Amino acid sequence: MAWKLLELHLGLVMVLFVLTCVHAITEPKDVTALNSLYISLEEPAQLTLWNSSGGDPCGGGWLGVICTGSNVTELHLNQKGLSGNLGYSLTALQQLLILDVSGNNIQGNMPSQLPPLVRLLNLGGNVITGNIPHSLKELTNLTELNLSHNKLQNGVPDVWTQLTSLRLLDLSFNELTGSLPRSIGDLSALTSLNVENNHLTGNLPLSMSNLTNLQYLNLQNNRFTGWLPPNLNPRDVRISGNNFSNQPAPPPPPYTPPPPRQPAPRRIPPPLRQRTPAAAVESSEKSGFWTGGRIAGVAVVVLLLFAAAILCFLYVSWRRRGERGVRDNAGRKHSWLQPIFFKEKSVQSNQSFGDLGVTEASGEKIASPQEMRKNASPMKTQELKAPPSFKSNGENGPSKTPPSRPPPARSAKAIVPAIAYSVADLQAATNSFAQENLIGEGSLGRVYRGEFTDGQVHAVKKLDSSSPLVQNEQDFLGILSGMARLRHGNITELVGYCAEHGQRLLVYQYISRGTLNDILHTKDEDTKRLTWNARVKIALGAARALEYLHEVCLPAVVHRNFKSANVLLDDELNPHLTDCGIAALTPLGSDRQVSTQMLGSFGYSAPEYAMSGIYTVKSDVYSFGVVMLELLTGRKPLDSTRLRAEQSLVRWATPQLHDIDALAKMVDPALKGIYPAKSLSRFADIIALCVQPEPEFRPVMSEVVQALVRLMQRASLNKRRSGDDLGASNRSMDRQYDPSDSST
Repeated sequence: MAWKLLELHLGLVMVLFVLTCVHAITEPKDVTALNSLYISLEEPAQLTLWNSSGGDPCGGGWLGVICTGSNVTELHLNQKGLSGNLGYSLTALQQLLILDVSGNNIQGNMPSQLPPLVRLLNLGGNVITGNIPHSLKELTNLTELNLSHNKLQNGVPDVWTQLTSLRLLDLSFNELTGSLPRSIGDLSALTSLNVENNHLTGNLPLSMSNLTNLQYLNLQNNRFTGWLPPNLNPRDVRISGNNFSNQPAPPPPPYTPPPPRQPAPRRIPPPLRQRTPAAAVESSEKSGFWTGGRIAGVAVVVLLLFAAAILCFLYVSWRRRGERGVRDNAGRKHSWLQPIFFKEKSVQSNQSFGDLGVTEASGEKIASPQEMRKNASPMKTQELKAPPSFKSNGENGPSKTPPSRPPPARSAKAIVPAIAYSVADLQAATNSFAQENLIGEGSLGRVYRGEFTDGQVHAVKKLDSSSPLVQNEQDFLGILSGMARLRHGNITELVGYCAEHGQRLLVYQYISRGTLNDILHTKDEDTKRLTWNARVKIALGAARALEYLHEVCLPAVVHRNFKSANVLLDDELNPHLTDCGIAALTPLGSDRQVSTQMLGSFGYSAPEYAMSGIYTVKSDVYSFGVVMLELLTGRKPLDSTRLRAEQSLVRWATPQLHDIDALAKMVDPALKGIYPAKSLSRFADIIALCVQPEPEFRPVMSEVVQALVRLMQRASLNKRRSGDDLGASNRSMDRQYDPSDSST
């Protein structure tokens, strides 16, 4: 009997052990924490396999979750279209080492309860508000902290003393105020510090002299005063847009004054009543510094300096009048150099390009030694952009003010944060611009594939020299200074440039698969890869690029040539918008001229541009709607091979966008009917809004992005419910996906 009881107990133990191994892989505290996080993020459909109660994140393949053993050690949720907030359960993830939720739309206050062992914490590119929490001082394992592009407020807390492993600190593009704390200087391992575009004030703490490993320092567009701390010598320093002193810096601390000179033996004067007037005069002359002779000498020097200043002023004025006459004779009246900042909401403006040293009041560049030194190792952090060539009347469209440009800006040579190539370098990379390396041609020049000596492959755009803004090196570099600062995952990066021997070339990031136009209209095999959800993904990425240009950059960047030929696709079919800011190189008036290279752009032009030549951010929205029509129908915007009524894509398609039966007949035949009908209808609704004739009725790009994000979320949810492959849902199945969903 005893043996039977023992066998029974052993059997129960073994069963419990097996059940534990199979069903309890993840640490229960981690499961609870992720359940709570999922609820705080509003239970997004794109977090596949996540749920709000129980589950097995490690064994169940939850999206973005990486485990070591039974513990969650990494969360990669960047760019997933998440909203909601981060909740209060992150501290329960006791073994979490990496937390990346960047590039979403997460709101709410920054959580004060954070994973205690986290090493990489990236919350950048959200809408997080509140203060930077003091609990950061407990994260002693932290090596990278990115809180940029949020709405954090108040001061930078004094919490850095114990964070001796921190190498990267990015607090840029927030609303931080006050001065930097002394403990910043205790970050002995720090190699990169970026506090650009805040409202920080005061002197930099002298303790920053201890940052001997610092390689990159960006203080731009704050209100700092005083001087850079002594011995602070990063390879790349960016300080424009502050109030740093132009006077010589004080001696480095500790400052020991020189020992006083031994005074001469002092003769004790007789009592006042015994001193004669002559003795009094002699005593005053010996004891006072400002004698009559010295005062006269100083007055003469001041008068001479004043006279020299007047002569210099007259000479400079004479030279400027002469140069202005030469420019006017050449037909160039204005420059396009202006500063740029980031904003919270969409703003249209007639401001234009800028560079690192342009002041807001005068437009003149002030190049300090520190600013010149930072050109040695260009970094890509601040986004600048091409200007709209119009005066805006707010969000609702342009005013009737004729196009104008700001007066010429007198500035030193612009600093371009990109690689300066020589003509020989680019000739070697492109095999002397051989025809076999030609990959494209536009209104401003040809594009070649270039293989560089470091093994990198880039696209080299050789500009025509007809534009005065291209011919003038100062204006050309000023515009490039803005283009090189555009930083977004869906925008092609300006890697370098060439401006020597009269040549003007741009070197761009090379995108492997070519243009959306080619894949849609010429490459049959690639077109087959464009499933419905791939097309929605491309539209969303392109919309994010325009949202960034219109509503993040200030003043807003107007692309002015948005079309499928300027949307490049990589191997993952992620879109990359190119030629951002390059419209600034086209002088006013010339963009109305007809050329063979520009004919392909006419089908994308908004009605107001065709009638008046005025181009706004809402004109870009119209062009985006045309590209969405291309994705939906597989047709070209203008196609003379079709029937007359169908040659203009917008004119033919617009009346049918709200007719379900007609809409089904418009769909690209390459899809072979494999798409969700409800998703198609919502896609068409977005198009209809974008291509409205009146600019004021078109949505801003942030609204378009949100609509496409919701469409993608529903597609992801439908995939989970149906078990079908993403983008391969049959129209007939769509009605079974979500019968309760009555939203548009």
